[in-house]
Amino acid sequence: MKIQVLGPLSAEVNGGSIVPTAGKPRQVLSLLALYPGRVMPVPTLMEELWGTEPPASALTTLQTYILQLRRRLGTAMGPGVPTGAKDILATRHGGYLLQIDRSCVDVHQYEELVRQGQAAFEEGDDEVSAARFRAALDLWTGAPLVDVKLGPVLDIEVMRLQESRLVTVERRIDADLRLGRHSELIAELTELTARHPHHEGLHSQVMVALYRSGRQATALEVYRRLRMRLIDELGVEPSPQLQRMHQAMLSVDPQLDVLAGPRHSSTFDLFAA
Repeated sequence: MKIQVLGPLSAEVNGGSIVPTAGKPRQVLSLLALYPGRVMPVPTLMEELWGTEPPASALTTLQTYILQLRRRLGTAMGPGVPTGAKDILATRHGGYLLQIDRSCVDVHQYEELVRQGQAAFEEGDDEVSAARFRAALDLWTGAPLVDVKLGPVLDIEVMRLQESRLVTVERRIDADLRLGRHSELIAELTELTARHPHHEGLHSQVMVALYRSGRQATALEVYRRLRMRLIDELGVEPSPQLQRMHQAMLSVDPQLDVLAGPRHSSTFDLFAA
């Protein structure tokens, strides 16, 4: 079985799709796929499908959705397979679980690559770190579960994944900056800061990339615009470390040319107290 949730929902067995067309069974499959090998409690599934006010028929309806998923799974598996659909999509006390290896689901491949990238990052192996982070991000084909109607449980899961992706992008850019790829990063960082206008970490990265590319004035202008935006829209000043980075650029601090301190430092923490 191969399941993808980092984009449109996809679930294939022997090359055949088992993704149902109806909305609520898609939600059930999505939630089970996010936690393979783990029992998903019935109350959690019901909350995802109906919120805090499930209908009187909720349990029976949920059982029907599970039966529909098993039928699609069994059809895709074909006859003569030793392991039946009930063994793959199993009933357990209080819930259901999808008994497949975690590596069958793209989100768990992504998380393993991120773990490897972070370990290499902390060891100072920037080539491996950047490569692992890039491989993790390449698994994404769009917003998570973009074609699934999200209930309250999946909504939280999708927000978690989106935040994880942004952090991974930051760490990959940190590794690329440490490898001297500042000029190549400017266009990407310009787009990212436009999409995340209050994100200080991304702004610190584009400031450093511009500065190291000989564009000190543009880097300082990025800081000025961010500061005005934070004051006007949120009523706050930039963080102390970003203010120190700004001062370092004004004074042409040599720390900006080569990352100083521990090799696991992020760009944003270059001038942390």
